[in-house]
Amino acid sequence: MSFKAPDSLSEQIAQHLGQLIITGELKAGDRIQELRVASELNVSRGSVREAYLILARRYLIDIVPRKGAVVSEMTPKHVRDVYEMNILLIGQLCRRATEAWKDDELEPFLELLQLMEGYVANAQVMNFYDATFNFARMAYQFVDNPYLEDMLEDLQPAVRRTYYFAINLNQAEIDKSMVFFRELMACIVARDVDGAEQKLVQFGEYQRETVLKRLESSEAASI
Repeated sequence: MSFKAPDSLSEQIAQHLGQLIITGELKAGDRIQELRVASELNVSRGSVREAYLILARRYLIDIVPRKGAVVSEMTPKHVRDVYEMNILLIGQLCRRATEAWKDDELEPFLELLQLMEGYVANAQVMNFYDATFNFARMAYQFVDNPYLEDMLEDLQPAVRRTYYFAINLNQAEIDKSMVFFRELMACIVARDVDGAEQKLVQFGEYQRETVLKRLESSEAASI
């Protein structure tokens, strides 16, 4: 029997603020005022400060002297750096999972894939978006490496932020993503380690370029 402690208060605050940053309700350069957050959530300022440290570790905010917590910028360099690391880490996760799965252990992945098909068919973009990250989390069991898991978890919010920005709840983007997951699953079932990793690299590079193009368009529109 495994035991999972409930999330700490600071973690809950970090998740709440992180979601606002990921979805763009809090934008790059916005200052997150400690006193206001504490008052709105009815929590202590100490818990808010601890949440800031979590958000900084997840690359969503910068803690600036004499200014406090500021939502981090989403620059082209930031996007390239995030995807460079994500592709490396997810590639390692994929290779290990494709090699290690045993009979009946793929059933939850196949069920999730079927669920994702339904989200695509019914244009449930946000549900699909969340399921894509759950797909990677489910693969942790095959790796059994807490350091890799921690690095992926810390990086995931920054990836989610850029991905959300790129797809912008776009049906065409989730259609393309669904094709990728079908092909990835086929490689995993066939234990095609190189093929699975190649699919992930191609998809990560496609996502990166999609984000960069959207960022360029957004910057041009603001001039």
